[in-house]
Amino acid sequence: MTIESQVLKARMYCEDKGARFTVLREKIYKLLIEKEGAIGAYELLDQLKETENTAKPATVYRTLDFLLEFGLVHRIESSNAFVACHHFGCNHPVQFLICDQCGDVKEIQSAGLQDTLDKQAHKFGFKVQSQTIEAHGLCISCQQH
Repeated sequence: MTIESQVLKARMYCEDKGARFTVLREKIYKLLIEKEGAIGAYELLDQLKETENTAKPATVYRTLDFLLEFGLVHRIESSNAFVACHHFGCNHPVQFLICDQCGDVKEIQSAGLQDTLDKQAHKFGFKVQSQTIEAHGLCISCQQH
């Protein structure tokens, strides 16, 4: 899927939910899609200032909150960074493979992991409402260098 088609899909998704996908939201989402890994809010701000010189940290954080709320991005908790979600619109458990050397992030769906977690939680009378698992290591490219 191209960047433009991903942005269009996000715009239509937001509009279907009754939310405006503003020009600023689109710009920040596009920056996230173009990034090969996770990106921090201040790095996003620096990139955004190339076209929006009046952008402030609050602007980026409000936009990230919106994108998180609609499932268009994920937060990488261990680094307080953000990565675009390419299959939004479904409530899905999230697992990430994070390269500690180059910063590449891959979102994966581990078959059976959610069921195992839910069964173990059930034993303690606990109901899992959301889960994010971050696995840190080295991607194949970094292993070869």
